[in-house]
Amino acid sequence: MNTIANKRFTAFKLTFLVVSCLFFAISAQAADSPRYLIKSKSQFLRNAFNARHTFDNGFTADLNDWQLRLTKVLGVEIKPVKVFQIMPSEVEKASPTASPETRTEPSEQITWGVKYIYNSNDMTALTGGKEVRVAVLDTGIDTTHPDLQSRIALCRDFSNARFALVESKCDDANGHGTHVAGIIAADGGSDGVGIYGVAPEADLLVLKVCSVSGACLADDVAAGVDSAVEEGANIINLSLGSDRSSDLVKQAVQRAVDSGVLVVGAAGNDGPYSDSIDYPATDKNVISVGAFGLNFEMAEWSSRGLNKKTKPEVREDHDIEFAAPGVNIESTWKGGGYAVLSGTSMAAPFISGLAAKEWEKYILLDPKDIAKNLRSDLDKNALDLAPLGDDDASGFGFPRVK
Repeated sequence: MNTIANKRFTAFKLTFLVVSCLFFAISAQAADSPRYLIKSKSQFLRNAFNARHTFDNGFTADLNDWQLRLTKVLGVEIKPVKVFQIMPSEVEKASPTASPETRTEPSEQITWGVKYIYNSNDMTALTGGKEVRVAVLDTGIDTTHPDLQSRIALCRDFSNARFALVESKCDDANGHGTHVAGIIAADGGSDGVGIYGVAPEADLLVLKVCSVSGACLADDVAAGVDSAVEEGANIINLSLGSDRSSDLVKQAVQRAVDSGVLVVGAAGNDGPYSDSIDYPATDKNVISVGAFGLNFEMAEWSSRGLNKKTKPEVREDHDIEFAAPGVNIESTWKGGGYAVLSGTSMAAPFISGLAAKEWEKYILLDPKDIAKNLRSDLDKNALDLAPLGDDDASGFGFPRVK
């Protein structure tokens, strides 16, 4: 009888914990509870924990104390979900409360960075990127900005605290995502007096995976990458990172690359120290991009790779692949205006825009082969920057419009 009583008591405790988890599941979302990857395929636990995203090896959820206790009782393995950050501009790094100066009109319609990547000073308007889909995983976008609104093909929010996915919502209260998107595909607006990005005919898939503070939870990023692939993205821009890798993001990037998507990432603003690239740009599947200013001089703060210690002229993990304009870059900003920022966050979208511009030249190839061939040609044709060769700061150099 004692054994039976003990079993009943244990069952009662377990039932009480489960009911408590179900009762408090909603409060876990509202209380900003830590997020975990729960390594279980149990549908019951997904419901009990109010699962956010489901992956091959489990699901993620924001767990309160009751739910954490239940995982221990059940012996379920859990891991904290890593947090990425958008790459802060040098203005923000110098003073965390500082904001960039904004203006209502661009100082010039075609910025120095765009002129550099086109290798031309004689331009009044641009074309390119037609029917190419570029996914921007960031803080969202100013959906009413005159230079961007006609470029937005998809708008989704993965960063909402209560809901894993909000359709047709991607407003940018930070500004970072709007700035990045403008470098890629700003089209000058319907009146033609705005600013131009590198590929002003490209379609933008805006996947908001970062909060207003710039924090980007790895499961939201991974879900955003998967969503981009499902929606036919050709290129994915990741101007975000962390000093630690994430298996969730790594696996999502691998799935994207296997599907023929070109993934571009900001190297980070932690230079000039060796091996200072942030993840996911450390992954050889991702085109890692450092930043230079006028006269092709590498920014001191641009993260460095391990190129001199790895196989020359081959992109390996922890290598820089390219450098692009990233100092004093003017682009679109929240509120319909314009702002000047510096950072590798600005350099990466130049390469994403270039890839969109060049993509149409490979359109006769098998879709899964375009990214591989385009990347190889960008490597071969890049303008070598000082120091010469496959160096830690600029990698193969600066690829430009052919």
